Amino acid sequence: MPLTADVAAQQVQERLRALHRYIYDIEAERGRSEQCIDQILRAEKAVESSPSNDESSGSSQQQMQLKNLYKAGLTAAEQEERVIRLALSKIYEIRAIKNERRIQARHAGNKETIGCGALMKMLLSAAQTLPLHVGRAGERAPALCGAVPADSGHVARPGDAVAALVRVSDKEENWILAEVVSWLPAQGKYEVDDIDEEQKNRHVLSKRRVVPLPLMRADPRTDEQALFPKGAVVMALYPQTTCFYRAVVNRLPTSAADPYEVLFEDSSYADGYSPPERVAQRYVIAIKEGKGRST
Repeated sequence: MPLTADVAAQQVQERLRALHRYIYDIEAERGRSEQCIDQILRAEKAVESSPSNDESSGSSQQQMQLKNLYKAGLTAAEQEERVIRLALSKIYEIRAIKNERRIQARHAGNKETIGCGALMKMLLSAAQTLPLHVGRAGERAPALCGAVPADSGHVARPGDAVAALVRVSDKEENWILAEVVSWLPAQGKYEVDDIDEEQKNRHVLSKRRVVPLPLMRADPRTDEQALFPKGAVVMALYPQTTCFYRAVVNRLPTSAADPYEVLFEDSSYADGYSPPERVAQRYVIAIKEGKGRST
């Protein structure tokens, strides 16, 4: 059933109230974690300053106490992580509700034309607020996190951002930033809208002409393998445009909020590449061989 404005607003408010409670819980759990860390540091200092006699009962007691403090600290950290993940789940649910309402408005024909400047700000915001993958110890980044490609059977959902290879003239094809309208299973094709609403173009494209954009950012400190390596040939969204072009990764992000630095192929420069440009993780994707050479 369509999600009405009143129902959507009620659902958002419910999740905001839950999020408000979780924020207070996070502060309380963080206080407990910090207290545990303080106790551990004091206990470690006491053990270091005690006589180095393994048979000393006092030393053994201190080491046992320190071991118990480590366990308590680990438990406190795990509880803090659990509450943070609960809070994040509410944020993601709010994003999903608002996205569903936006898609419904678009399908109902209530699509507001966005100017070029506002569109560029919207794309930047979408990249900066893309959820960050925060995995558990030993967990690998999932599909569509950073540079990790989609699974072979993946079908993008309505509202998902994609790169789409469309024909712009008899002799030219471009990779454009688009949004999925629907998947047509009988045809094995996507229906997508050009993200640039001034173009007002809708395309029906085969799956091989559509590349899903990342659904999560990768953190270089924990998921470096989910980033394109230096020197990789990629497709990247050229700044202040809605088109993807071939580029070479020149520098990797150093933090979760940091963009890539890429060099776009450009024959007008002596070395064949443009000066370095900064492009967010969301808009850097694997190149499809034989495609993407746009004029």
